This record gives sequence, structure tokens and C-alpha cells, in this order.
Amino acid sequence: MTEEKMEQTAEEVTTEETAAEETKKEETAEAIIENAKPAEEAVDEQGKLHKILSGDSKKKALKEEIEKLKKENEELKGKNDILRNEYARAYADTENIKKRLYKENEMNNKYRAQSFALEVLPVLDNCERALAVESQDENYRKGFEMVYRSLVNALKKEGVEEIEALNQPFDPNWHQAMMAEPVEGVEPGTVVQVLQKGYKIKDRLLRAAMVKISE
Repeated sequence: MTEEKMEQTAEEVTTEETAAEETKKEETAEAIIENAKPAEEAVDEQGKLHKILSGDSKKKALKEEIEKLKKENEELKGKNDILRNEYARAYADTENIKKRLYKENEMNNKYRAQSFALEVLPVLDNCERALAVESQDENYRKGFEMVYRSLVNALKKEGVEEIEALNQPFDPNWHQAMMAEPVEGVEPGTVVQVLQKGYKIKDRLLRAAMVKISE
């Protein structure tokens, strides 16, 4: 082979090698580019995953906050029930006190003259004894009787009245038996004599009538 041909062949080889190297470089660049796309997609997937995880954390935090508020709400409901019960008891106690005070006040007004009447009853007894004695001075008797009647009427306005006893069946609620003896033609347990008048104030016993009853 001539020297000229040898040089030509060497140049062709060098050209082919250069072309092969360029082709290889191009293929490598393309592979890098192709391989770069999945990396970008992976980055995107990581971002999505981060967002998902971040969203889950927010949901978890929100759920925990809701549970916390539910618990606080239950505690407040419990406290509210306790306060409501305490209020109901306090209200009931107040109402009971009001009713008791009203009843006591009503009773005091109803029987306000009881103590005074008890002190006046002996005066009535003395007046009756005095009127039972015969007197020659008729004017004196009439004046004394007027005083007695005025006193009786004043007590009657306060609800003080004489207890019926004579010829009535004996009633231990209103009568006090001092004596008992057989009486012909009279049912046993009947009041046959009033030794001392009894009085009541409205529906309450003020002083029991002292009586003698039949056996």
C-alpha cells in the first residue's frame, strides 16, 4: 500500500472515530435528558406527598381541637347541670321559707288577740259573777251590764266566742270534765252543768269549759 493511501485510510478511521464519539455524546446527552424527566416527576410526587402529609396533619390537629372542644363542652354542661340543680334547690328552699313565713304571719294575724283574750277572760268571769248577784241599784246593774256586753262584743270581733257546752255531748277537745254523776232521764256523757265557761278563738281552743257530766 502506498503511503498516500495509508494516510487516506488513517484519516477515514479518525473521521469515523470522531463521528462515533459525537454520536455517543449525543446519545449520552439524550439519556441524561430522558433520565432527568423522571427526577422532576419524582420531585413533583414528593411535593404532592408533602402536601398530603401536611393536609393530614392539619386534619389531625383539627380533629384534636374538635375533641378538645367537645370535652370542654361536656364539662361545661356538667357544671351547668350542677348550677341548675343548685338553683332549683335554692329556689325551692326560698319558696318554702316564703310559704312558712306567710303561714306564720297569717296565723299570727288570725290569733293575734289570743294572749290578750286569755288575760281578759277572768275579767269576764268576774263580771258574770257580779251580774249574778241581785242588786237594788238597777242603774248600777245596767251600767255594769253595758260594760260587760261591750267587752264581749270586742272579743267577738277578734274571733273569741263562748263554747257551747250545756246539754251537749261531752267533747274532750272543748270540754274538761270536773264532775260526773248519774242523772235520771239524761244520756250518759252529757254536759249537765257548766262550772266555768269555755272560749275559743276562731277554730282554736282558748280555754276549755269546765263541766259536770252525766254517767
